[in-house]
Amino acid sequence: MEQTLPPAPAKTDRYYLMCERNWIYFLLIGVAGFLGAFTYVLRGHVFCNAQSSNIVLMGLAFGQGNWRHGFYYLIPITAYVLGAFFSELLPNPVKHHLPMRWDTLLIAIEMVVVLVLGFLPETAPVQISQVAINFIASMQYNTFRQAQGTPVATTFATNHVRQIGIGLAMELRHFRSTNKAHRQKLYKHFMMLVYFVGGAVIGTICCRLFLGKALWVTLIPLGILFGVLLHADLTTEKELVDTKPSGH
Repeated sequence: MEQTLPPAPAKTDRYYLMCERNWIYFLLIGVAGFLGAFTYVLRGHVFCNAQSSNIVLMGLAFGQGNWRHGFYYLIPITAYVLGAFFSELLPNPVKHHLPMRWDTLLIAIEMVVVLVLGFLPETAPVQISQVAINFIASMQYNTFRQAQGTPVATTFATNHVRQIGIGLAMELRHFRSTNKAHRQKLYKHFMMLVYFVGGAVIGTICCRLFLGKALWVTLIPLGILFGVLLHADLTTEKELVDTKPSGH
């Protein structure tokens, strides 16, 4: 008698930690777009989410012989370096001493920074907000690295624009093919860009309406993120505390 083999077990999708879910990244980059609008509109016409512009401006100042102005840019650059430094060292101590992941604690830190900066008078030196936002942007960029397996940036949009171009090229290349696997990645980068622009638009409007206190608007998405991540840390993912997010 011919023996029938049992059916092969169905393939299950990989489980992604809550801190890796796509929608978490969409909200994070939306907040980054808001912060970028805030620092540009109200705090010195600079972008603090990345450091390329600061490094170029430092080079321009040195090239023009304006050494004092050039060395000033070392302040935000150093803040960005320190953000990456601390966000690289803190995850292990945090998960061993607190009932939450570093990712969750970082959102709480961002909320505290945003709350404090919102209390600053409009006459306060713009460098305070610039350095603080440089610091938290660097920590966020270094901490949240992959959205459900896809490397993404949550503080600036350049790579998402590039990836959209690549995705459109893939769409053309596979126009007559049934292979449309690239569309998922294309959609993800497109949505990251949409949320970034949306955050910048909302940030610009709020800055005109509320000035410095506009920052408090970001407490809404950050509060949602913190609540969801903390709930996962304490319940559904309590036993996964030693599992590292993708990209780490």
